[in-house]
Amino acid sequence: MEIIDPRTAFASPERFPDVPLHAEWPEDVIPAKVALDRYTALAAVTHDPKIDDYPLAKALEVGCFYVGALGSRKTHAARVERLTKIGASAADIARIQAPIGLDIGAASPAKIAVAIMAEIIESLRKGERVTSAANEAAA
Repeated sequence: MEIIDPRTAFASPERFPDVPLHAEWPEDVIPAKVALDRYTALAAVTHDPKIDDYPLAKALEVGCFYVGALGSRKTHAARVERLTKIGASAADIARIQAPIGLDIGAASPAKIAVAIMAEIIESLRKGERVTSAANEAAA
């Protein structure tokens, strides 16, 4: 896990000990310092389009296995409009898990984190099953 957030009040070693932390704008970090690929899970959780939209677009572009974004359905509708304007296809946008996390009725930050991790694991495991089935069919 790595944290990218230019807001030093949130992106601090005190809040995230022992986690690689980039208190910079995502455009300055991706891909210069952090590479995204199909083995990457990206969760955009700041509620700020100036911070979240760039990594979301890049994650879709490179095919990250999981792309999720925090926010209400109304927030996501606005996000869809913005991403469409910068060239994201409807198929790409449909890959964004929003609202983020499995629907387990989570309300606290800790439970929301569990819901997000559960959704990431589900996406990873389903992807492995799809890959395994494709490999078996090809054999």
